[in-house]
Amino acid sequence: PLTITMATDEQRMEYLTSLFEETYIKDIIERNHIEKVQEINDLINILASGIGSLTNASKIKATFKSVIQSDISLNTIRAYIDHLKDAFIVNEVNRYDVKGRKYIGSPLKYYFSDVGLRNARLNFRQQEENHIMENIIYNELQYRDFNVDVGVVEYNHRDESGKSVRSRLEIDFVASKGSKKYYVQSALSVSDEEKRLQETNSLYRVADSFKKIVVVKDRIIPWHDEKGVLYIGIEQFLLDETSMDL
Repeated sequence: PLTITMATDEQRMEYLTSLFEETYIKDIIERNHIEKVQEINDLINILASGIGSLTNASKIKATFKSVIQSDISLNTIRAYIDHLKDAFIVNEVNRYDVKGRKYIGSPLKYYFSDVGLRNARLNFRQQEENHIMENIIYNELQYRDFNVDVGVVEYNHRDESGKSVRSRLEIDFVASKGSKKYYVQSALSVSDEEKRLQETNSLYRVADSFKKIVVVKDRIIPWHDEKGVLYIGIEQFLLDETSMDL
């Protein structure tokens, strides 16, 4: 087999950039007879910049109009996204109402199948650790053959005036496989109690007994809190096949 040796970071970056442009994008354009090449390139940039953010075709269209001054149609945006999904460049992730046990429509999220290609696409400019880590965890859950959704937890509470209001909290991922289900939260750090409670608020509001996990950036000894939530470092989460069942 051919072995490509790249001694420097610059060579690696150039290779990834070239791979994305000369292989993936070129194939999509030729296979789908796309004439407006700039539009699909702009769409890739928008999706790459917004990994882990809630969006839909209408929001993307608004970005095209305000930032790029393009009047691309909703149907074209949807078609281009389908092309990217078919080429396994991006994955579309729906939102799931955990308590209501039903899927919620738009908006939804997109993650890149290869984070390295995503970073190369943006010339390694946007290196938001939280979004990149979230994308990596999503890819790992996919690799482990889970069906993955974004979880939504609705709950009632009273505001400062005493009025009853309904709010929504998000669980980064609901991973299901057969009778197994895991709730997984991505958090760079839970170094203080306030941050930890912020990250676990949605998990604590899920009444079922399925495993709840918070993955952090730092290398830590896995531990469980008083409500059974597992805290584990991302390195061990990725490398240990049994990490989700500790």
